[in-house]
Amino acid sequence: MGALLCVLALAQFSQANTGELRLVVTDGSGLPVQSNVELVSEMNQLRETLETTSDGTVVAKRLAFGTYQISVTHTGFAPFVGSVEIRSALPTEYAVTLSLAPLHAQVTVTSGDTLVDLHQVATVQHLGAETLQQRLTALPGRSLPDLVNTQPGWLLEANGVLHPRGSEYQTQYVIDGLPLTDNRSPAFAPDTDPEEVHSLSVLTGGYPAEYGRKLGGVIEVVTGGETRRGFHGSVGGSLGSFSTKSGDAFAGYTWRRTAVNFGAGVAATDRYLDPPVEDNFTNHGRTSHATVHIEHDVTDADRFGIIVREGQSHFLVPNERVQEAAGQRQDRQSQETVGQFSYQHVFGIPLVADLRGMARDLSSGLTSNAAAIPIIATQDRGIREAYLKGTVSAHIGVHEVKAGGDFSVGVVRERFAYQITDPSQFDPGTPPAFAFNGQRTDREQGLFIQDQIRAGQWTVNAGLRWDHYSLIVDDSAISPRLGLAWSWPSAGLVLRASYDRAYQTPAVENLLLASSPAVDVLNDSVLRLPVPPSRGDFYEAAVSKGLLGVMRLEASYFERHMSNFADDDLLLNTGVSFPIAFQQADIRGTEIKLAVPHWKRLSTSASYALQKGTGTLPITGGLFLGQDAQSRLASTSQFPVSQDQRHTVRGRVRYDLTTAAWAALAVAYGSGLPVEFTGDYTQAVAQYGPRIVDQVDFQTGRIRPNYSLDGSMGLTILKGPTRRLGFQVDFRNVTDHLNVTNFAGLFSGTALAPPRSVAIRVRADF
Repeated sequence: MGALLCVLALAQFSQANTGELRLVVTDGSGLPVQSNVELVSEMNQLRETLETTSDGTVVAKRLAFGTYQISVTHTGFAPFVGSVEIRSALPTEYAVTLSLAPLHAQVTVTSGDTLVDLHQVATVQHLGAETLQQRLTALPGRSLPDLVNTQPGWLLEANGVLHPRGSEYQTQYVIDGLPLTDNRSPAFAPDTDPEEVHSLSVLTGGYPAEYGRKLGGVIEVVTGGETRRGFHGSVGGSLGSFSTKSGDAFAGYTWRRTAVNFGAGVAATDRYLDPPVEDNFTNHGRTSHATVHIEHDVTDADRFGIIVREGQSHFLVPNERVQEAAGQRQDRQSQETVGQFSYQHVFGIPLVADLRGMARDLSSGLTSNAAAIPIIATQDRGIREAYLKGTVSAHIGVHEVKAGGDFSVGVVRERFAYQITDPSQFDPGTPPAFAFNGQRTDREQGLFIQDQIRAGQWTVNAGLRWDHYSLIVDDSAISPRLGLAWSWPSAGLVLRASYDRAYQTPAVENLLLASSPAVDVLNDSVLRLPVPPSRGDFYEAAVSKGLLGVMRLEASYFERHMSNFADDDLLLNTGVSFPIAFQQADIRGTEIKLAVPHWKRLSTSASYALQKGTGTLPITGGLFLGQDAQSRLASTSQFPVSQDQRHTVRGRVRYDLTTAAWAALAVAYGSGLPVEFTGDYTQAVAQYGPRIVDQVDFQTGRIRPNYSLDGSMGLTILKGPTRRLGFQVDFRNVTDHLNVTNFAGLFSGTALAPPRSVAIRVRADF
């Protein structure tokens, strides 16, 4: 008990839903056999080929929870096919005995048996290596957001901002077991290179108690994962429309107990953000990144890892016509340096302890030239954060118990200044110049305990979490979590239900500026309220069903009821957003997905999401300027939340033309977001042009439906046991439809999705 309490005191971080498989292959006499191993899970989109060492062993790390088919082959022995379940952070031992007999007595399973996870209580979508490799080539900074956006329940707004189930800036990335809860869109933070991603899991409900702070949606990213001994690597590059180009390289060496990996990449484009006009003025951007990953198995029971990442992005803010005529130039940049460490120890009893930590420095800046209109704005903000997390996991009978906690301390700094160049665009009395400089310490702590109980056809996940938050306000909360699943194995059927109590902290971007008394000079009428954390009750009922041994149907209904609903607002006309909160929001929806992971030469998926979100005033936090500020404090009116897109449809079909060539077609449809424009049709045409305005239905107050038809073709030129050379051609928005993503929004403004474009990507693995 003393050791357990010690780990809990150190508390902080491990991957919530991954484990590892330790496989041993021997012959009938017990001698080790060096064999080929194939690991398959249709549910988790994993197909991985491994090779045991001369002692007959191989370790598959960072496997998402679920059921896997194992196939083992060696010349002179009968093939072995079996299944194994990965359900714990504790390593799963699996022994295979190969037989010389022509027939094998082992019960045979097929990949169809891994279509449905019979013990899954959460809503999780897995994107495996094949999906990652055959993804549509994205513009720099958008690879992961574009991938996540293919899943039901997610909406990709202007400039690559992801919104899960109607939430605004409540997305959490968990990268190699460590959480990032700030805005990770291209305009705010560098992207993670998809070439380094081993697997991607997307959660929108049934969250483990281990997760806190941002629960609109959780994106688990696992990098690395290469098990092949010796030297290996890859090099790739792409060329595309808008003068887009990228290049990346990866190299690593794996010994018996140690793996060292290096990765780096650069990219540039003339369409980095979504422009407000079709002319696409001043929209150049460039990115770079580098990664070092070291992992060492000190013993069979101890593992230590270090990851260092550095990423940068430099880009221009797209001009409107008036700004372009004036000669405006606004430069933005972001830079992030992250260092992570992890240590894991497996005790002789079924208990594993995991300790992880992170230190990072994230900065973002904005500069404007003297020709900027109607305002010259400058900004320099950032956060330096230290994070530590510890967990212990134990398997006790039908219980899989995990407990731990985390601690985060960060120094938030903000500098902002403006100078008005066109006073006619502002209220009389607005100061012609303003400057702010602030710094504050953010402290957050959390403790949790959770238990997964498996009893026959029932699986129960129960957990409890405590959070404390201290930045502008000091607050704490207790959050219970409960998930249930009942399975009918012979029918491939799972019924699920979950309840999540969510406690979500405010967005940190420009929170100090919005909370400072210094802004009181900006207007005669200023309303400034501390932004409180949001509390919510999330409910979900869902069903998963395997069909014909090759198809999986998933359907869910969810409700989210939130107080102090988080949103954002704009400071004057600067493009600088800050967090606000409304009294309440209610979001309801239904999601349906039909997937055929592999059937002969065909792979396909189709999804539909129906969603309705309603917000209710008054405001409960944030900064508001002008005569209508006090009215917002007294109002009780209702309005559609900014991510209230009622109907979303996505689909993709891929066909293997030969063993070396494939073709795919994808379609996306959205019924359109609400419009916030307060002028009339004539004013809109004068500002944005008739083609853009024609995509807005002013009677319904919504953007007209958007759609995109995309195509891909891939060819493998060279393929061997350890080498592969291939290329892919992508066509986006084949019909060249003008898609307006946002129109006259307070923060997003007006933004246009890319027109017809093409990209070619080449990759060589060795």
